[in-house]
Amino acid sequence: MSILNFSSDKNSAVNPALEAFLKDFSIEVMPRTAAKIESFKELLPQNTRIYIAHIEGTPIHEMVDTAKRLSEEGYNVMPHFPARIIENKKVLIDWINRYKNEAGVKDALLLAGGVNYPYGDFHSSMDLLDSGEFDKAGFTNLHVAGHPEGNMDIDQDGSTKNVDSAISWKQEFSKRTDAKMAMATQFCFESGPVIEWADRMASIGVDIPIHIGVAGPAKLQTMIKFSMACGVGASLRVLKRRAKDVTKLLLPFKPDQFLTELAEHKSLNPDFLITNVHFFPLGGIKTNANWTIENGGTSAIPALQS
Repeated sequence: MSILNFSSDKNSAVNPALEAFLKDFSIEVMPRTAAKIESFKELLPQNTRIYIAHIEGTPIHEMVDTAKRLSEEGYNVMPHFPARIIENKKVLIDWINRYKNEAGVKDALLLAGGVNYPYGDFHSSMDLLDSGEFDKAGFTNLHVAGHPEGNMDIDQDGSTKNVDSAISWKQEFSKRTDAKMAMATQFCFESGPVIEWADRMASIGVDIPIHIGVAGPAKLQTMIKFSMACGVGASLRVLKRRAKDVTKLLLPFKPDQFLTELAEHKSLNPDFLITNVHFFPLGGIKTNANWTIENGGTSAIPALQS
């Protein structure tokens, strides 16, 4: 299967399988990147789910203000709750209440967070789920992280023992929560290993829908930088091999082939666990949105054009 597509040409026609696969896609922003967008309605379909990444050091009021703005524009907002930067249950309840009461938020992505040592009581997304506070607040969608390439922070021996154990725990939790659960993954570039991983999840009893992480259009240099920062191992090796051809360093990377291969696999295998696409707009929100508009057909019509 193809790995990367380097192209500057617009698609002449929309691929029906890709159009269907992009339905209800989501995208990730930060308060500072969202602030650069004058109107999301010019870029994204109404009710698109927008994740708000909570980077260590970002004040909670900036997160809530961003959530409120996006909610008022008609989008489904899903802020990150990084367990390791939440000091205790009091802080957790405060964050939940502020998002819910000030911004109308009822969705959350729960993850460990990108810091080495916890600030306090919470070490993992499982601790947050087990607190019961999201169910008490009536949150309707709870997403957790997925790792198609494993996670060296969790399994330092290179295995998948601990990440598999964690997802099995979350699978069991999904049966006792009123919220709908899904697994949003790190971004990937190669379809074959992703398909194998998703099928392996199904084989161990996981039926939580998977939202596959995809790097939006950006220069190869940008891809490598973010992959190194995020610990995307196998894909990073693929990118480095590509980077040996210096002529490709400045060419735009686009996820056309990666997503088309997944879309076609999904069309032939309707029960495939990957149900949605989640974009990391590494080359910018507008650049990512323009790609979805060009390739997504009716699945990507901006709110102001619908």
